This record gives sequence, C-alpha cells and structure tokens, in this order.
Amino acid sequence: MKPVTNSSVLIALSAIDRLDLLSRRFPDGVLIPRAVWREVVETGQGRPGAAAVQAAQWITVCDTLPSSTLDLLRSELDDGEAEAIALALQEQCTLVLVDESEARRAASQLGLSVLGTVGILIWGRRAALLPCLRSALDELVGRGQFHLGSDVYSRALRAADEIPPST
Repeated sequence: MKPVTNSSVLIALSAIDRLDLLSRRFPDGVLIPRAVWREVVETGQGRPGAAAVQAAQWITVCDTLPSSTLDLLRSELDDGEAEAIALALQEQCTLVLVDESEARRAASQLGLSVLGTVGILIWGRRAALLPCLRSALDELVGRGQFHLGSDVYSRALRAADEIPPST
C-alpha cells in the first residue's frame, strides 16, 4: 500500500537532494492530496521540492473527499496536513508521512502509523543509501532549515548506530 505524504517531508528531502529516498523506500510510490501539490508545486514554485515533486512520476495526486473528519482536522491543522491524514483514511492507507507534532499526534489518534523525514533518513542509512546520517541531519538543519531538537538528533544517531546507546 502506498503511503500518503505531507509537504514537509517532500520539501525537506528535496532541500538536501534526497527526495529519491522516498521512491526507494516506497517503490510503488506515494500519494499526496491536492493541498500538498498546491503548497509544494504551485505556491512553492522556485523553492526546494517544487520542480522535483512536479517531475516525480512515482507521486500520485489525489482528491480528498469532503468529510466530517477532514473538517475537524482542518480546524486543528493546516490544509496539507489535514488533507494528508484524511486521504490516508479515505484510501485505507496505514502510513502517513508527516513531521509536525500536532499532525503526528492527530494521525496516531486516528490509528495511522507515522513516519517523518528523520525516519526516512534513518532508513536510508540502514539501507546503505546514505554514507552518514550525521551529515544528512546536519545538512537538513543547515541547508534545509529543518527544526530538529537535540533529543531527536541524538535518538536518530543511536537508531542508525552512529553513536552508542546512552547508559
């Protein structure tokens, strides 16, 4: 089953030239709602992700049907996050790719599994597609202007066996 992704994952991975990790992790492709397409490709024209997402044949844009769940999600989240979660439910996907804590919490409460940009990078390191997670995370924070707390940074390096477990 294809996962549904929000714009943050697409933009962050594009900013560090690693959007390819999504197509490698999910060879059947990913789904995005129209709100994410608008945010990344149309409104984001000229920014990281716009051209890469527009050209990616493995990304399928889907319409999110109106629902009370979508309305409720929109009252708490931005349109892209709300539509991504609603689309995952609509298409009976079990996985949604989001980074923002409120969106992650909402998706989890609705029974969806959640994976974010850092999780994709950890997978890439474990699959030997990245030579070093630390470099990718540093680039994500620097060039990608991605907010990453020191606790998440350390946990990610531990998960990729780049630092020993804490005692």
